Amino acid sequence: MTFSSIFAGDQITLVQGLIATGVALGLGLISALVYMFRSYCSKNFAVTLTIIPAIVAMLIMMVNGLATGAGIAVLGVFSLVRFRSQPGSSRELLAILLSMAIGLACGGGYITFALFAAVIVCAVWLVLFSTPFGNTTKKEVKIEIPENLDYEGLFDDIFKEFTTKNEVITVKTVQMGSVYELRYHVSLKKDKSEKAFIDAIRARNGNLPVSCGRVKNDAEL
Repeated sequence: MTFSSIFAGDQITLVQGLIATGVALGLGLISALVYMFRSYCSKNFAVTLTIIPAIVAMLIMMVNGLATGAGIAVLGVFSLVRFRSQPGSSRELLAILLSMAIGLACGGGYITFALFAAVIVCAVWLVLFSTPFGNTTKKEVKIEIPENLDYEGLFDDIFKEFTTKNEVITVKTVQMGSVYELRYHVSLKKDKSEKAFIDAIRARNGNLPVSCGRVKNDAEL
């Protein structure tokens, strides 16, 4: 199976340009809908994902046939990853890269390849995000204890009962040094209740605040 461009030489007809732009918009809409599957998405970001492929396609079509110009355009296009003022999650980055790839393929006239690749990537996306693939039992636990309480080994027996792994990440003072905040990464046992785990810690730390949530990493990347 081979893929060929609908563009012949350096010239692009109006019909060819409309086809490439229309397909880019259609696939951009599909990629936006796939991104919104089981994920919060603002209207601005959804519209951005829809339109990015068409803009990228137009940029590539404008420099079609110019090797140097095309290279500069591609470099500029991928630099748009930084168009957001704040770093996004890995899911957002994946959606943006997919939109750009669709635009590049359509801008080069490889409509069939764009359709073929977009369908495969979107299908894999939906499967992986709708299954337990990559799920982890790791939690981030924050525990506050009074400053006069020795934290070393204080919760070892609780961690042994409720977790398979535990690791101290940070120890710091808060509230003007009157309280220690301990931060752990733990993997809870499947047959243990998170509530029971927190209650056991509360009984040990004098009922000071305890939090247990998902591990935060580099913006989910």
